[in-house]
Amino acid sequence: MSSSNGTPTPIELEIPARPEYVGLARLVVSSLASSRRTLADDRIDDLKLAVSEACTNAIEAHVDVDVSERVLLRWSEADDHLQVQVEDRGPGFDPRSLPSHPPVTDPERLNFERGLGIPLIRSLVDRVEFDPSDAGTSVRIVMFCGPAELDAEIDGEVLPPGFSTAG
Repeated sequence: MSSSNGTPTPIELEIPARPEYVGLARLVVSSLASSRRTLADDRIDDLKLAVSEACTNAIEAHVDVDVSERVLLRWSEADDHLQVQVEDRGPGFDPRSLPSHPPVTDPERLNFERGLGIPLIRSLVDRVEFDPSDAGTSVRIVMFCGPAELDAEIDGEVLPPGFSTAG
């Protein structure tokens, strides 16, 4: 689906700020990535994990605010990349103020049970940006990739990848 100027219309999903909805966010993002983009399965897994971490952080940010608030996911894309934005209405935070952790090869790393989500997101995707404010935090996750190749057409209708006209 495209807007009147030809750019793809963003796809939005609002989920309740509850942990049981993180799986739904993962499912939607992986489905969009596998059907609309040329992206290896392991990169789709990286994207799912990064989105899971961002959603979990957004849900935790809502602990101190009204639980009726929702987490917003916004999928958008261009020719060379996809972007998933996760927005919460929590109090916001400055990602630069997070404590540093020992390298993963350091045994001391095992003493850290929390605070690994943002470093993990950074290691899994091509670009991540945090935009904190008093009204919440927005996390933009970017992965570079191409649009999915379309396999075939039947009577002018484009078929998704994996479908064929043989048969």
